[in-house]
Amino acid sequence: MSKRGNLQTNFEYAATRTLLSTLGALPRPLAVAAGRGIGRAVYVLAGKLRHTGMRNLELAFPEMNERGRLLLLRSSFLSLGRQLGEFSHFPHATAESLRAYVEYDSHDVKYIDEAKARGKGVIFLTSHLGAWEILSFAHSAFYEPLSFMMRPLDNDRVEELVESYRTRFGNKPVDKKAAARTALRLLRDGGTLGILADLNTQPREGVFVPFFGHLACTTTGAAVLALRTDATVIPVCAPWNEERGRYVFRGGPIVELVRTGDSERDIEVNTANFTAAIERQIRSFPDQWLWIHKRWKTRPQGEPDFYSDTSRIPHAQKLTPHIPNQDLPQA
Repeated sequence: MSKRGNLQTNFEYAATRTLLSTLGALPRPLAVAAGRGIGRAVYVLAGKLRHTGMRNLELAFPEMNERGRLLLLRSSFLSLGRQLGEFSHFPHATAESLRAYVEYDSHDVKYIDEAKARGKGVIFLTSHLGAWEILSFAHSAFYEPLSFMMRPLDNDRVEELVESYRTRFGNKPVDKKAAARTALRLLRDGGTLGILADLNTQPREGVFVPFFGHLACTTTGAAVLALRTDATVIPVCAPWNEERGRYVFRGGPIVELVRTGDSERDIEVNTANFTAAIERQIRSFPDQWLWIHKRWKTRPQGEPDFYSDTSRIPHAQKLTPHIPNQDLPQA
């Protein structure tokens, strides 16, 4: 690594550690308030992120007026800031302290029990909605450790720091770059694997499936793993509930696998069904999703860039995957 690279690495690490340590030294309510303040400041200052967020909201909610989209986008930044404050307190958290602000609804926990009763591996299909870091962290504190698929950060020192927070109760990261064998073994042994499946990907790693009425290139990883291991797939998220003053675990219903006899078609159809389940959760809590990510960046060949300044917002379409046997179960 070059000297400039070392300097940048060390600076980023020092800045991240200082921020997390400073927030972590505050009482949790103040850390959360400070995190929301940071989110509010980023919303005001980060014009490019704000532009991306508004473009995404135009794509997802064409019927909504501009004021409504701005309110959703601002709330999304505040939600990210809230999670930053919560994340800073992971080193001090205990199962008892987590129960003060993380709640598992008995209605949704039944899906986990049902999945375990099947005796197969379990895939927690999740997204950047609400407190996705708390989702896996609290599960490991309340129930049992799980594994989660992730892409390591470019900065090794920051990655090591963040990983030490995430894995405090025994969770294990699975590097996406070398995940296949580890993930297959884990699921075949009856383990639980968390997969974030809501980000833009490249055609070599995904397929185009409907998402808010537009085709979005989506990772096939969850579908491939589920089909090869017969794992049970449960859509999960942990949105903030203002009325209860807690993050409330929401899971299910289980997305049953579709098998058509055509392996490529199976991957496409199940990826579409998984994505539809994620979309339903986002529609329930649109103010807590990561709208600043360019979800529709990769386009089918010949289609224009959705994010260029000159591009027109296409009309949302009702897109559904073609399934040869219409009696097959769908999400």
